[in-house]
Amino acid sequence: MELNTKNIGWSVPEMAQKVAKDIQDGAYVNLGIGIPEMIADFIPEGREVIYHTENGLLGMGKVAEGGKEDPELVNAGKKYITAIPGAAYFHHADSFAMIRGGHIDICVLGAYQVSEEGDLANWSTGNPNDIPAVGGAMDLVAGVKTIYVITKHLTKTGVSKIVEECTYPLTGKNVVDRVYTNLAILDVKDKKLWVRELAPGVDAEYLKQNTDAKLNWA
Repeated sequence: MELNTKNIGWSVPEMAQKVAKDIQDGAYVNLGIGIPEMIADFIPEGREVIYHTENGLLGMGKVAEGGKEDPELVNAGKKYITAIPGAAYFHHADSFAMIRGGHIDICVLGAYQVSEEGDLANWSTGNPNDIPAVGGAMDLVAGVKTIYVITKHLTKTGVSKIVEECTYPLTGKNVVDRVYTNLAILDVKDKKLWVRELAPGVDAEYLKQNTDAKLNWA
């Protein structure tokens, strides 16, 4: 089904803002490549969030301004960034020790598919011509305390990304805690999807028609 987005649902910045509001003060956060990176721009004023990047920095700042880039200061998505006062640099292995040791509070990732049980597929569509790009995602979903996913509800061809069972290679099983899409916010509890909030212009029937997974309502 092709989604008519006119006056329906949240825009991508609005999705990012929804996630930002749910990140608590003082949290240590890892943001995935793409839409998740936008979340840092919407953290409420007065709330401190410390950003971690798996290539060796705790205390990541904003993207560097043009002409002020430091070629040795990049994030996992290879973008030139800045560092906040008090930031710490460390070996790649130490960075993953933080992840695997459960020291990062929240990770926000994009997705190709999320299953109703909280399985995540976000690194490959299984196309043999694609370059494998799992990065640190498998470690992040296994070691970080809370996993949020932010993604469009449907693919460009109108196929639901919220599915009964993932058909793409998995990043992790039963790892997702909450999904933010342009149509709704969904919680994963007891291996079931629960509708937390509907986007403007979206009712229960519309969401059900555009979701392959079974939905539950509180």
